[in-house]
Amino acid sequence: MATVTSPPTPQTTPPAEAASPALTGRARLILVVLCAAQFMVALDFSVLNVALPALGADLGLGNSGLQWAVTAFALPSGGFLLLSGRIGDLYGRKKLFIVGLALFGAASLLATFAWNPASFLAGRALQGMGAAAIVPTGMSLLTTTFPEGPQRDRALGISGTLLSLGFTIGMVLGGVMTDTLGWRSTMGLLALFSAIVLPLAPSLLPESRTPERPRLDVPGAVTVTGGLLSLIYALSTAAERGFGGADVQVTLVAGVALLVAFVVVESRSASPLVSLPMLKRRTVAFGNLGGIVTFAMMSTVIFALTLYLQETLGLSSFATGLVFGAQGVMSVFAGSLAPKVIGRFGARRTLVLSLAGQGLLTGALLGIGEGSGAILATVAVSLASMCHLGAIISYGVTVTSGVPDEEQGLATGLVTTTQQVGLTIGIPLLGVLATTGDSLYGGVRTVLVLDTAIVLATAVLVAFGLRKRA
Repeated sequence: MATVTSPPTPQTTPPAEAASPALTGRARLILVVLCAAQFMVALDFSVLNVALPALGADLGLGNSGLQWAVTAFALPSGGFLLLSGRIGDLYGRKKLFIVGLALFGAASLLATFAWNPASFLAGRALQGMGAAAIVPTGMSLLTTTFPEGPQRDRALGISGTLLSLGFTIGMVLGGVMTDTLGWRSTMGLLALFSAIVLPLAPSLLPESRTPERPRLDVPGAVTVTGGLLSLIYALSTAAERGFGGADVQVTLVAGVALLVAFVVVESRSASPLVSLPMLKRRTVAFGNLGGIVTFAMMSTVIFALTLYLQETLGLSSFATGLVFGAQGVMSVFAGSLAPKVIGRFGARRTLVLSLAGQGLLTGALLGIGEGSGAILATVAVSLASMCHLGAIISYGVTVTSGVPDEEQGLATGLVTTTQQVGLTIGIPLLGVLATTGDSLYGGVRTVLVLDTAIVLATAVLVAFGLRKRA
């Protein structure tokens, strides 16, 4: 594939290739490398969750320390996404992708051999920094390598499938590995993934950057990174302790204030980190709205169902893993189906239909009972996940369609920031309701009602926002 180092042309591949979803052998290898890296990061989101009790006992981490085992990764991985995407645009996406892989692998080794809480948390934070570099640059390399149309739709479909599958497999694999090999094996697996992918990237991936070299928007970078870091910290901490703590309230206010300041800075900057005209694009604004809601609400459903299956129905960790394993199988099927649906109905309609399906199937989960409901939960969450994956792929296609190659890093940075923020805010905003009511069962039902209403309302908003004007 051609290196994007000159002003973009309407077509980066011959017309016949752009019109066909068939991929060349080299294109398949590029896709394998990019998707393997995305899968590795998705695995990191969940593989450690089941291992937290064993990790805490081994390293002497209390409950607050266990929360930081998750938060230490979420803070940098979400907070630095936009900045990393822009740095990749300006100085080379391939270079930053490789740096991110190397940092992620080294950090995973540090976490694997951690000798005390500080060394482990440092490894997790550096993993987050590596992920912040890998995710937006990997997505940018994908969208600039594969031309808009069937090839890009197919590539995004495979990437979205592995993203969802990585999160699901991590939940199942984390328990198995912790029971058989110990919690350190979960971090060692990530180091092994990085060691396999890293040597392939330099020779396979094309370099890609913007043709000009504008100055980096430092005030914009400081305000948006500080705002996202503050917001993610506040919401992650609130998931454990509620919103009553002074640190939560201060960082929540600071996060909102910094993001407002970011908008003001960008409106006056000669070389903004985020182009406000881009944010005014209906496809970008409403596409990302659909993305943040589908991620936030599905993560909340999984959290609530995990509690329900184990605490209310008394299922074992292994049996609960099988429920989400079935969800993963259906996600793979949805990943192969979604590009065809997008090709037939368009990304915008597919996004609306997928959100509506996710909302309706989440509502179907209200049929679960206090004494039974495992089968209904398995079927409904698996079908809801198919719609969820359709929404993931179609919102990515919607947001990046029509965006010039020199702004793809920014567009995909927004896509991945939406993904990270969605995964972060869902459980603090709604998931805590499952554990704060009079009964767990009643709390789970409250979560499902609100989740259903939010997703269906978003489907209506996106439908109106993305409707074609006469």
